[in-house]
Amino acid sequence: ARMQVQAAKDLERLVIGSLSDRGLMFEGVKAFSGPRRLTLIIAGLPAKQPDVKEELKGPKVDAPQAALDGFLRKAGLMKEQLKIEKTPKGDVYLAVIDRKGRATADVLAEIIPEACAKLPWPKSMRWPQVVPPKPFGTGAYGKGPYGVNAPARWVRPLHSILCTFDGEVVQFNFGGCVSSNTTMGHRFLSDGKPIAVRRYEDYVEKLEKAHVILDAEHRKAFIFENVKQAAFIHGLELIPDEGLLDEVSGLAEYPVVLIGTIEEQFMDVPPEILQTSMRTHQKYFALRDPKTGKMANRFALVANMVAEDGGKEIVAGNERVLRARLSDAKFFWDQDRKRTLESRVDDLKPILFHAKLGTQYERVERIEALAGEIAAKIGADVAKAKQAARLCKADLTTGVIGEFPELQGVMGRYYALHDGLDADVADAIRDHYKPVGPSDAVPTNKVSIAVALADKLDQLTSFFVIDERPTGSSDPFALRRAALGFVRTILSNELRLIWLNFNSKAINKSWNDVLFFFVDRLIVALREKGVRHDLITAAFATSVDDGDLVRLVARVEALQSFLKTDAGVNLLAGYKRAANILKAEEKKDKATFSGAPDPAALVAPEEKSLYEELAIASQLIRDEVSRERFVEAMAVMAKLRGPVDAFFDKVKVNDDDAKVRENRLKLLAHLRDTLHLVADFSKIEG
Repeated sequence: ARMQVQAAKDLERLVIGSLSDRGLMFEGVKAFSGPRRLTLIIAGLPAKQPDVKEELKGPKVDAPQAALDGFLRKAGLMKEQLKIEKTPKGDVYLAVIDRKGRATADVLAEIIPEACAKLPWPKSMRWPQVVPPKPFGTGAYGKGPYGVNAPARWVRPLHSILCTFDGEVVQFNFGGCVSSNTTMGHRFLSDGKPIAVRRYEDYVEKLEKAHVILDAEHRKAFIFENVKQAAFIHGLELIPDEGLLDEVSGLAEYPVVLIGTIEEQFMDVPPEILQTSMRTHQKYFALRDPKTGKMANRFALVANMVAEDGGKEIVAGNERVLRARLSDAKFFWDQDRKRTLESRVDDLKPILFHAKLGTQYERVERIEALAGEIAAKIGADVAKAKQAARLCKADLTTGVIGEFPELQGVMGRYYALHDGLDADVADAIRDHYKPVGPSDAVPTNKVSIAVALADKLDQLTSFFVIDERPTGSSDPFALRRAALGFVRTILSNELRLIWLNFNSKAINKSWNDVLFFFVDRLIVALREKGVRHDLITAAFATSVDDGDLVRLVARVEALQSFLKTDAGVNLLAGYKRAANILKAEEKKDKATFSGAPDPAALVAPEEKSLYEELAIASQLIRDEVSRERFVEAMAVMAKLRGPVDAFFDKVKVNDDDAKVRENRLKLLAHLRDTLHLVADFSKIEG
């Protein structure tokens, strides 16, 4: 079921690509997927390919015979059919090829089996290309191009292929099946007779009558509404599970929702175990009581059958299977609680984390030390943070996690509470993996924050030290996810941390690289919120801020707001003009125009005004930035727009007097340096 949607997309991509290569345009395309069929509908195809007239230039007339022979083979012509064209470099042979367009049905008969053979299934099997007994449709086969070919690779054995164009069958053979104009309805609910169709409209209509909902999105909506309704009848509500809904919609062509019961003996097992077991093994939806918010002893299953007894036997069978599954889960839960988490820490010693980074036990020791330091910096309870860090990986040795690895952390919290540990410690064990994805919640309790940051910081710095870093699309150790989770935790909790004082050698050794990696992830996170990446780069270039990401984001947001104003746009243009002049003149003079301009050498009123405004603005901007009043710093910069515009309108920078020229270039350098107090404007696009 998890392969269907991508398979439909791949089929569409391959067929459409082949049509385009052969010059066949169309009006629309749509692909469908389901448990028993992949469907591709293409609208607006012409009856035949367009005629093509093509000219191919060949070798020179006096070229060796071998070159001419090769050109003739390529063009498919005789020498007498070639023309001679005069060029500045001599006479060359010219082949004029008139290619008549082929019938679209013939082209489809070629490209569809090719596309089917190229489908990149995650898993596939080789099926012997044996032509089956006479299929649903009519017509002979087994001769010529429609006969037996080489074995085909496919995810499952093919039973039939329906392919029509303009109401007529497009004939080809693939996977032991000959194409026809027939298909079959629902496996159990239809009458079992072949369904003959000519076009898309009667295809959909006849399938619906045969209890097949073609569109996966329609099946998904159908399942969702029926589960909600069935749960409502029992006074319950669905626990949302989008991933399971997607998967189940690919398991039934005509979904029927039924409600089953979980035996009371299993209801003392944590709901996460019950829900994971039902979801992973049985594809059941969990339900909850809206009054209490707790998981109910009921579940929803999706059958592919309308049973005569209303589904009683189906429900009873599923309840028996679930009983066996939950008995295993309950056994692990009961066994795991016979030992404390603390007693399991030593069990981490033989578990290798990475060949160059030691065992999970050694990693826990690093996380414990880091969590203590971070807790002290953010005002969390140091003892609780270190205890939580010491125990955060202990649940990896439990039976439940062996069966359900996705519950790591979650089960650690349950075991910690069972051991009588503080709630903050238990929550930190659960939350230290967070946030796992962009939609996952960020830890907010300070003890949890300390352990979560320590876990991610150790992961990043350790792998950076051994030079195991993400490259391109490859990120085997999920370092990008760890960095993004670290950044989100910092920003969401507005943590102001100075990282350079850590005792960890790994952090101190790799900190600069890790910090730039954080900024790279920050760019990704802010870009999703509509913040321009060049503004982040510009702000970061002049303000590393010891890794204070909160301050950096505040600076970027103020800069973005400023550059949306007329004053900001014009000041940026003035800056770039000044920077370009400086760059050109410094290259010409092979010198830099650093140092303060001489006020006594200022001649024009406009340059005097700019000098005076810069003297005031530079100090004000420096003061506002130091107080992190970035919006106010931008307001000071906005006042420079007038003097800068007037300077460029009235003042000739490259004056004939060398001293005046040098002083004016120093004034421009002073303008550049003043604006750089906020951000490196040279890195801003536009």
